[in-house]
Amino acid sequence: MTNTTIDTVTINKADIASGGMKSYKQDDDSIILITRDDDEFQAFDGKCPHAGADLGTGLRCGNRVVCPWHHATFDSRDGTLLEPVATAGLTQYEVTDNGDSLTVNTSAKIDKKIANDKLIDTHTLIVGGGAAGFMTAHQLRNTGYGGKITLISADDKAPYNRPLLSKAFLAGNMPEEKLLLGGADWASKHDINLRLNQTVSEVSPNERTIIIKDKNGHSDRQTADFLVVATGAEPKIPPFKGAELDGVYTLRSMDDAKLIKVASHDQRVVIIGTGFIGMEVASALAQAGTTASITVIGQEHRVMGNIVSETVSNALIKLHEEKGIQFVFDASVTEIVEVEKADETSDSNFSQVGGVTLTNGECIDADIVILGTGVAPRIELFEEVNAPGGVQVDDRLQLRDGVYALGDIAKASGKMGRMRIEHWRVALQHGLVAAAAILNDESVSSLAARIPFFWTMQYGKSLRYSGHAATPDNNILFGSPDTLDYIEYYFDDDGEDTRASSASTLGHDKELVAFSELLRRGHAPTRTQLQAGFNIIDQAQVLSP
Repeated sequence: MTNTTIDTVTINKADIASGGMKSYKQDDDSIILITRDDDEFQAFDGKCPHAGADLGTGLRCGNRVVCPWHHATFDSRDGTLLEPVATAGLTQYEVTDNGDSLTVNTSAKIDKKIANDKLIDTHTLIVGGGAAGFMTAHQLRNTGYGGKITLISADDKAPYNRPLLSKAFLAGNMPEEKLLLGGADWASKHDINLRLNQTVSEVSPNERTIIIKDKNGHSDRQTADFLVVATGAEPKIPPFKGAELDGVYTLRSMDDAKLIKVASHDQRVVIIGTGFIGMEVASALAQAGTTASITVIGQEHRVMGNIVSETVSNALIKLHEEKGIQFVFDASVTEIVEVEKADETSDSNFSQVGGVTLTNGECIDADIVILGTGVAPRIELFEEVNAPGGVQVDDRLQLRDGVYALGDIAKASGKMGRMRIEHWRVALQHGLVAAAAILNDESVSSLAARIPFFWTMQYGKSLRYSGHAATPDNNILFGSPDTLDYIEYYFDDDGEDTRASSASTLGHDKELVAFSELLRRGHAPTRTQLQAGFNIIDQAQVLSP
């Protein structure tokens, strides 16, 4: 590899089939992606703007270029962002047609700047600085909204990448500044009034009015033309004794992650919960290598039991045990034990965690306890609209005319029915869809044409999951989970002609992309088709317009 920047690259046209794409890695570590439709060629930066994956190793289905890692999707004709988790489209380069070849000039970028001249006399209020709130504001500005945008966040930090807290950040592999969404100057660069350390105490949907309180208790009443509420979720605290002790942590915010980093050093750590957050925290702390021990307690006999089959669960358990994680299964906690310790800086004692007691009487020694026991949506601001399981909104996230509820609080109507899903990519989808709804842009697909997707990173291995299934136990498994090389399809019942409603994988990225595209278009394979050797990649490409 060289440090010299390459500006022009010549490419043979015959290398790329019509309707296809191909990426070209350069000596300067850049990647050029070429897409072709008959005699029309387009050239783009071939690294996904989210995490740098080579888009050429993904899949092109019709006019959709799908990243193999996290399923960010771009228009093959102009690089427009069609699906997160990327938050921007692809950089496009000028192409010169030489007859049998093309010359791509990477120093000649096609200007896609959009004038912010739409709805210039309006005001959009966004409550919540998480993924959904950020993406709404970001997409509004990137697609021409010229009005005032105010984003209110209870956090003391600008919007940041929350999923990486339990992955790279806790493992010590990523600094805080790298987590900021859009960079340190995102709000000022996009002319967004970012109000941190402020909470909304009241929402009046019919009037599109909110009451904001700052940390000093001062109140401010604001009314807007468009009101977007994306207050997210908060950790569930189990009702057992001792959950309020010093040394008991949850992981939801940057501050939570920082506290856990410091508190876990040379300590016996107990994690309660075997969902993907609990497993990511175990992985990250093991990778950091700073704890004395890590024990995970689960109520069932498997990990991520509502997501993957027992076979896949066993493979994940094996992976963690090889890294030194201890498990206690089929166990319920009755108490986090309090102990008195001497304060070396004074003559007094203080109370802290000493262990965890189970229903069978067993006590597990612990210095700190991390609760990975789920989250609950923050829907208290919408009590008047009667939303006990989430705020019910349509496929454009609208609750009332000009009022939108997004992210973890939204029980939204979509491709797979009405459901509330607590995933980062779904929250970003909500922001993209809500921004289009505010701008009345019908060229952007609603939730009716989108499906859920999430991923979990453990010890550098990324397990990816697409769709939604009621249970992982009606399944078909291909490959070997023990060697972390499998794809598994899930069905809502055991019928031979039932179509798969979700899938998970380690190592079969193109197949999962293909499944996602078929699921999105209503053509997910049946159990019979999969057992007969259905070529899912070919079918996804054939059935995509």
